[in-house]
Amino acid sequence: MIYFDSAATSWPKPPQVWQAMEHCIKFVGANPGRSGHQMAVKAGRLVDEARELLSLLFNIANPDRIVFTLNATESLNLAIKGLLKPGDHVVTSSMEHNSVTRPLHVLQGKGVDVSKVACSGDGGIKVADIENAFKPNTAAIVITHASNVTGTLMPVAEIGRLAKRKKLKFIVDAAQTVGVFNIDVPFMNIDLLAFPGHKGLFGPTGTGGLYISEGLELTTLKEGGTGSMSHIPGQPDVLPERYESGTLNSVGISGLAAGLKFIRDEGSEKIRQHEMGLTGRFLKGAEKIKGLKVYGPAELYERAPVVSFSLEGKNSGQVGTVLDQQYNIACRAGLHCAPDAHRTLGTFEKKLVRFSFSYFNKEEEVDFAIRSLAEIAAIPPEKFNKKDDKSCGC
Repeated sequence: MIYFDSAATSWPKPPQVWQAMEHCIKFVGANPGRSGHQMAVKAGRLVDEARELLSLLFNIANPDRIVFTLNATESLNLAIKGLLKPGDHVVTSSMEHNSVTRPLHVLQGKGVDVSKVACSGDGGIKVADIENAFKPNTAAIVITHASNVTGTLMPVAEIGRLAKRKKLKFIVDAAQTVGVFNIDVPFMNIDLLAFPGHKGLFGPTGTGGLYISEGLELTTLKEGGTGSMSHIPGQPDVLPERYESGTLNSVGISGLAAGLKFIRDEGSEKIRQHEMGLTGRFLKGAEKIKGLKVYGPAELYERAPVVSFSLEGKNSGQVGTVLDQQYNIACRAGLHCAPDAHRTLGTFEKKLVRFSFSYFNKEEEVDFAIRSLAEIAAIPPEKFNKKDDKSCGC
């Protein structure tokens, strides 16, 4: 299998990841932070190690400001719903994932005013347009670091400076960039950074986190046992316990820590250069395929390693199915949980096929995919498309 779906979750994982998880479940299977015996202490140390590795990656001074979650979606829900109150105004973009747009949609029904700034045809956004959307009651900006459809990189550092100047909270969705692109929280003036553990950090599914800046308090999404201050009726005020009710996924977090060590040892610059090299190789090859249209920025430096495209006259869902069943290429076809992005691109009806590359992909895999797409492009549409095709994984 040629796996080009790392924007959904990275695969394969470094061997160190599953080895760390196996070791944890065999020898460190206790509940972290809940008991004082040796196994519980070891489990707690594993969790603390992951927190410290993340703080180094993001240049965060206090590791306790990083809260573990199940994924970036849970992190964004905590950030958005925990921060915004009825009467607040928030600015976001038209390229956001549903993990941003759906919580905001719910809050709109509860009195939060939402402005979606229209992005350009390649998915880019102008900082001036964000500023022009501000109102007297604007409380925050919520934006993705890179589109999960086009890979378009947003000017996060510049937006962060704007947010700081206007004294607004800045929420960043780093689902497509964490582990690949440099994210410096203080330099970018990020107040809330949501990230998954299972994509660019090479951890398992069921892992993720939210950085919460110093002095910022969110309304909790859940309450319960935290292993500390059990005598009080409400949630503890201290972090990370305030937002980590219930037993943590210590097995998954041990795998995440191993993924973080892999990135540290390999070097994020080396990882980025490889993934972007594959992206550039695909884009160059795609130019030679008649009827293939790539969406997103023309310049490689404006992208993450995510490419979406269409083949003229061919159903995107069917293209994805053929790539899977006949060429053994795993990709994603559909709306990619980002309908606003597809409306921005003008592809809401026809949808797109997405390739997303990983550190473990090879140049020869990209070359094979190019040849495969050229063969598919050459098939007459009337012999290719199926009526009422439902294979598009929206």
